[in-house]
Amino acid sequence: MTYPARNHVTKTFEQLLKLLPVNERTKPQALLVAGGVQEFRNDTDREIIFRQESNFYYLTGCNVPSSFVLAVYQAGTSLEQSPAFDLFIPKAELADIMWSVPPPSLEEAREKYDATRIDHPASLPGVLETVLKAYPDALFHTLPKDHPHFPKLPSQYTDLVLSAEGQHGAVTDAYLLSALHHARLTKDAAEIEEIRRANATSSRSHEVVMRVLGQAVQGKIKRDAAAGIERPLLPAEWLIETEGEAEAIFVASCRREGSIHQAYPPIVAASSRASTLHYCCNDKAFAWGPIKPHDHLNRQQLSDASTKEFVPQVLLIDAGCEWNNYASDITRTMPVGNGGKFTPEAKAIYELVLEMQKASFDALKPGFHWDGIQHICHSTLVRGFQRLGIFKKPNDPDSGSWNSEEAILASGVSSAFFPHGVGHSLGLDVHDVPSASKPSVNATIPSLSPGDASYYSYLRLRLPLEAGMVVTVEPGIYFSPHLLAPVRDSKHINHEVLASYESVGGVRIEDVVHITEAGYENLTTVRSDVEWVESVCSGSA
Repeated sequence: MTYPARNHVTKTFEQLLKLLPVNERTKPQALLVAGGVQEFRNDTDREIIFRQESNFYYLTGCNVPSSFVLAVYQAGTSLEQSPAFDLFIPKAELADIMWSVPPPSLEEAREKYDATRIDHPASLPGVLETVLKAYPDALFHTLPKDHPHFPKLPSQYTDLVLSAEGQHGAVTDAYLLSALHHARLTKDAAEIEEIRRANATSSRSHEVVMRVLGQAVQGKIKRDAAAGIERPLLPAEWLIETEGEAEAIFVASCRREGSIHQAYPPIVAASSRASTLHYCCNDKAFAWGPIKPHDHLNRQQLSDASTKEFVPQVLLIDAGCEWNNYASDITRTMPVGNGGKFTPEAKAIYELVLEMQKASFDALKPGFHWDGIQHICHSTLVRGFQRLGIFKKPNDPDSGSWNSEEAILASGVSSAFFPHGVGHSLGLDVHDVPSASKPSVNATIPSLSPGDASYYSYLRLRLPLEAGMVVTVEPGIYFSPHLLAPVRDSKHINHEVLASYESVGGVRIEDVVHITEAGYENLTTVRSDVEWVESVCSGSA
């Protein structure tokens, strides 16, 4: 399937016109964008794995480093329906062929990319001169100049635009990034399929981790006497006893299926570390029980699942791969120890997070404001905490109306347990198109958003939902000492009951959903219901 680059170029120009002053909209519009370049680690010649800049990829579908795109559009002309779209990819040099995979030939590129014309960068100045003669009042758009987040566009090209004889146009970086973000906010069918593939791969990889844990519980991972001593352990002999080992199996599973990149550094947090939202150390062992007599003599047998007894704990894995640069973002929280079953406290919190997610799913539809999803999660959390006794109820001893659901919501105390936003836009970046999903000037935000203002502080999406959006739904409950410190004297909390849950650490459940005209489609396929998670992690499924 050819990447729909032309459609994306047209969509970007359409968004661009909406942002321009009215008197500029009838002029020819041109965009000139540089792709990413091969980067190196610090001052060495050690390459960093290349990943194309997202905006360039959106416009071109091209992963070749050091490429450029030039496109021209004008409303009311043939260019409105079919913009001129030129892609420039580097010429293969001997050094490229000797050291690495060279860029495609022009003939190969013409077969692969949906462009009007494809050539080498050496021809770009001549094409620019041709465009300037044909459209002397064209307005050229670039990504923000000299910005560390974007590839640098060589000044020789913009200087050529500004110095051309008879040229009355201009170069501006004020509009293109916003136009691209608005265009990327809703996805077409081809993009949905890429995101679906990324989520299917990541879903299977999450399940692989759970099943390895379950096999260990059942003693099905066997090692002979030479394993790990006279020879390395083979993949079928790997156990998961550390966060790093869980990460390694997840990433290896993604890579085996053909994914090149992780969409973000995996978060693999066991025990109380699950309360750190973006914990990326992934370098600690699971908590396990007291050492038995003479265990220090057992010659590697502490790595045997039959001898190690883990303290009951959760393992939170927030990880997702990319597929053709499109992201996935999935979180599953699973039991470790206790025979692969949640403790009663962890199960209660897990089921409440599931309830928060289901209530969010039930409300998803075009037109519903994302602030409302955030409020649904906090309302569900408050009611759930009142059921569990963590939050007081009005009819509790020495309580009253100040502990009603509405009063607790107004206090903002639930932000200590659910401090982040319930989700974000997802696409070519895991936290996609920030300037469009949370605009600095935003007339869509309800004037009286319910609940405390703290509920909305960390939302990365603050818009009404639209068909074609792809968003994550990721409620969580955390028992972080740092976040709980300010509410240790709260009149809404039964602190004795709270203490019995703090060892859970944290629970998050995250799926990726596609907003449709009828509601939503869940693109995440790995299950999250308690019965299934426990059956897999205990090895009984």
